[in-house]
Amino acid sequence: MSIEINNESGVEVDESLLVSLAGHVLERMGINPLAELSILVVDEDAMADLHERWMGEPGPTDVLAFPMDELRPGGGAGARQEGDAPVDPALLGDVVLCPQVAARQGAEAGHGTEAELELLCTHGILHLLGYDHAEPEEHKEMFGLQGELLESWREVRPQR
Repeated sequence: MSIEINNESGVEVDESLLVSLAGHVLERMGINPLAELSILVVDEDAMADLHERWMGEPGPTDVLAFPMDELRPGGGAGARQEGDAPVDPALLGDVVLCPQVAARQGAEAGHGTEAELELLCTHGILHLLGYDHAEPEEHKEMFGLQGELLESWREVRPQR
């Protein structure tokens, strides 16, 4: 996997940990090893600008996903078909994270900023892969998968 990370937030985040997490998620999802993903970490002002420009909503949000290739869960560019080798690699897109929003949410949830960034990164990648949570069944599927991926990540997560 080619996973690029760019931290423009002015906040220290464990970039190598996020790259490892993203690789884990993509591997578990059966994405072609040649697929490309970009993770961008931005401050609240930049996130608010992106949130308003692309979603039409004011203020910063925690995570945004900007898919590049047309993907659908379980198929499409970059994904494996049942029992097959990976199909053509894909430029998956960009996951944009805001650590300041993640810090507030992580504190509220009682698990801290790092765990919140891991959750948000996983969530953003699932959006890039075509998952959504607008409808109750989609929500159940996406959040169930997100939970499974994070649980499997905790089992292999590098200890510091």
